[in-house]
Amino acid sequence: MEAAHLLPAADVLRHFSVTAEGGLSPEQVTEARERYGPNELPTEEGKSLWELVLEQFQDLLVRILLLAALVSFVLAWFEEGEETTTAFVEPLVIMLILVANAIVGVWQERNAESAIEALKEYEPDMGKVIRSDRRSVQRIRARAIVPGDIVEVAASGAQNHPQPSHSPCTVGDKVPADLRLIEIKSTTLRVDQSILTGESVSVTKHTEAIPDPRAVNQDKKNMLFSGTNIASGKAVGVAVATGLHTELGKIRSQMAAVEPERTPLQRKLDEFGRQLSHAISVICVAVWVINIGHFADPAHGGSWLRGAVYYFKIAVALAVAAIPEGLPAVITTCLALGTRRMARKNAIVRSLPSVETLGCTSVICSDKTGTLTTNQMSVCRMFVVAEAEAGSCLLHEFTISGTTYTPEGEVRQGERQVRCSQFDGLVELATICALCNDSALDYNEAKGVYEKVGEATETALTCLVEKMNVFDTDLQALSRVERAGACNAVIKQLVRKEFTLEFSRDRKSMSVYCTPTRPHAAAQGSKMFVKGAPESVIERCSSVRVGSRTAPLTPTSREQILAKIRDWGSGSDTLRCLALATRDVPPRKEDMELDDCSKFAQYETDLTFVGCVGMLDPPRPEVAGCIARCRQAGIRVVMITGDNKGTAVAICRRLGIFGDTEDVAGKAYTGREFDDLSPEQQRHACRTARCFARVEPTHKSRIVENLQSFNEITAMTGDGVNDAPALKKAEIGIAMGSGTAVAKSAAEMVLSDDNFASIVAAVEEGRAIYSNMKQFIRYLISSNVGEVVCIFLTAILGLPEALIPVQLLWVNLVTDGLPATALGFNPPDLDIMEKMPRNPREALISGWLFFRYLAIGVYVGLATVAAATWWFLCDAEGPHVNFYQLRNFLKCSEDNPLFAGVDCEVFESRFPTTMALSVLVTIEMCNALNSVSENQSLLRMPPWMNPWLLAAVAMSMALHFLILLVPPLPLVFQVTPLSGRQWVVVLQISLPVILLDEALKYLSRKHVGEETNQK
Repeated sequence: MEAAHLLPAADVLRHFSVTAEGGLSPEQVTEARERYGPNELPTEEGKSLWELVLEQFQDLLVRILLLAALVSFVLAWFEEGEETTTAFVEPLVIMLILVANAIVGVWQERNAESAIEALKEYEPDMGKVIRSDRRSVQRIRARAIVPGDIVEVAASGAQNHPQPSHSPCTVGDKVPADLRLIEIKSTTLRVDQSILTGESVSVTKHTEAIPDPRAVNQDKKNMLFSGTNIASGKAVGVAVATGLHTELGKIRSQMAAVEPERTPLQRKLDEFGRQLSHAISVICVAVWVINIGHFADPAHGGSWLRGAVYYFKIAVALAVAAIPEGLPAVITTCLALGTRRMARKNAIVRSLPSVETLGCTSVICSDKTGTLTTNQMSVCRMFVVAEAEAGSCLLHEFTISGTTYTPEGEVRQGERQVRCSQFDGLVELATICALCNDSALDYNEAKGVYEKVGEATETALTCLVEKMNVFDTDLQALSRVERAGACNAVIKQLVRKEFTLEFSRDRKSMSVYCTPTRPHAAAQGSKMFVKGAPESVIERCSSVRVGSRTAPLTPTSREQILAKIRDWGSGSDTLRCLALATRDVPPRKEDMELDDCSKFAQYETDLTFVGCVGMLDPPRPEVAGCIARCRQAGIRVVMITGDNKGTAVAICRRLGIFGDTEDVAGKAYTGREFDDLSPEQQRHACRTARCFARVEPTHKSRIVENLQSFNEITAMTGDGVNDAPALKKAEIGIAMGSGTAVAKSAAEMVLSDDNFASIVAAVEEGRAIYSNMKQFIRYLISSNVGEVVCIFLTAILGLPEALIPVQLLWVNLVTDGLPATALGFNPPDLDIMEKMPRNPREALISGWLFFRYLAIGVYVGLATVAAATWWFLCDAEGPHVNFYQLRNFLKCSEDNPLFAGVDCEVFESRFPTTMALSVLVTIEMCNALNSVSENQSLLRMPPWMNPWLLAAVAMSMALHFLILLVPPLPLVFQVTPLSGRQWVVVLQISLPVILLDEALKYLSRKHVGEETNQK
């Protein structure tokens, strides 16, 4: 049944043809079950393991590698001679890479589906219903409840009379379906809806109709929602929605409908893969076609087919050389290292690609409570009456320091610190705060912090009592656990709470009936202490406490007190104020009808006003600075809260989201104001607004969609169950560490400290990671370009192979992999948070960067071919053939006069490939040292700024010497040890690459950088 909150309870019962006393008949239950199905969320049908494995091979780079592996395997199968065994190394290594990538991908995919399944933990197992086939309430499985069922819910130990004075904090029934309340069987009914709203304060419910078709869930005070918990009281309701039709079920449907989108980095890598595949295809075909004339050369036994296969193998080697096999592994490692650094800053990243996405965040949509504020309600001001003469009054105003639940702080009057015991009014005020209270402070020894037990507002009063210490209790020798409630305990030893008249909506107050255990200044006989909304409490006050005496409360004094409270509740403070009062001569307990809550208001009359406290959820002290950093970095911060608009705007001003005098028209909206806008106006509002108040989590999803329509990269925070769809939809979903399991499962990042500053630190880390990622991609791609140039040149010029596939794999995966990973440790630029967010559509490789890759790559290729050629032509230990003979080596035979005196086997020597491989590795190590900074000279940012890089270069060179010197590796990699003189030549050919890169960096700084700045 939709919109049940609009109708009176009787109309809802009539809709289901049921009575509250009788319940549904068995026939009605059967009919409803057939119509609506079981009351449960369907289990998500996840993808099979085989489907997940196949998905890992949809990436274009992976498919190219897979094709290369299959072709290499087929060629190895038909290989003849000494290379039969080593030929299988290449396809085997490629397959191992693909299997490892698939395992990681499947594991991540399995984890990603946990968010929807986590919703089932909020489904109750059992429920209590009234049905016509039983005279009493019966317990049945929650899945058997149907719309129209009469359901009973209660807190643990709920009774039909005022709450006992020392009732423990307990967890009540879990609501088994969406219910329309028809009767509340206790003084009040309070429900913990935090799983839906993220707000920790429980909600007081009632049974009256709410004639507002646009009411949000938190305003539907006559409804109970499936999965929420009863905090206090007992009630009966009629089930109006079950299963997927409940609010919890709708969230499940929204989450299932959200298709995960690829991150900016993944999209860039996909585009890079497409470009690479096209380039590889063209070059491979070109190499094969150009050499058609050599297919029948004597080296192939005169067989055209063998020649075709030989050049096909060269084309495959070219493909292997062009693909940066180590790139996925290096990117994963870099992102994983980034997650570790973020974890140390209290930001736990669940999705690796999200680490890089954080770097291009342009909008941060943040909850107020607990993220921008401490979520630890704190009393910061209070007043008592100092004088009441000539019809007016003079107030004693005090400020209280401390913004957390830690029971330490100073009470000041102006600039002077005071002892509260010297003010009779403060002694009585503290007594009321301690006794009109069912909450407590608790010291969590594991976390080393003080935490609330119970309501946030009452905990703030408990903490205030500890700071006031009105009886000058000696606190020095107490442990932190004992300190949590020491001053409150002293008051409770002096005054005994008899019973509580719980809060009700009509009188907007609560009270306790107390008797002193022995007379003292604050209580000399039975009294009623009252706490509540100032307007309501002061209206019932006839007098005012002035020190230890009582004076009449005149209209002028009343208006003065209310004016001060209004001042505290508006402007930049927006304090939540509570009035505190007493009834010095209450009725006798025996004369009070405690079962009739309608008479509570008459018992709370003829009150004496004692004082007022003002509290707020204080902003975190570090947040204002972080918001200023975001503004400097071009990131817009938007505050989203369920609070009213006035409070939200005031907090925004305190944090610097709005200026002190800034006009917020068109920049701050309530959820209802946002709904009143046209779709186009909503899009415009999302682009300009910095505050959304009184919103439902469904608004968050729409805000994300509108921001995405402007290509904004949005980070969205949330902690409740119904925040999950928005968290899943945003590019960066950020859940609070104290939030629900569903929110955490749907998010890419979890803040262990719920602190906005951790988001900003994570964005900074994401920017640094992207900067480092560009460096190692440049490093790896220039290496691959060099390998392609090398193979292409040897094929075009008809030279012997300078590098074979297994050597290329070794360089791409191992030798280059270590320095590339170490580049992830490069220190971030000092101005990294002074730049605007980068455009997520910006190409991974720009035109200038491509030119740099090409310039370095061409040098690498030329140097590698030159090293191999040098051995044939110039090395003292080489064959000293001429260049013509080298170019036509495939025509070498004993019968060919052009090769007279030349041993044709020299063209298969391991020395030239070893020279080429050594030059390639050495140049790549020089390139790695050049990559500490994209544009800064080695003289300004020397390699030792990244000690990990120096270690990686040393390790890579050690591994190179390992394959040269340690059997059987020389056989596997077709290499041989070089002489000292040959190593000198290797260095002479390799080191000039440093000068080339320095020249390119100079051009970047002086010309390309200036053009970019002008743009």
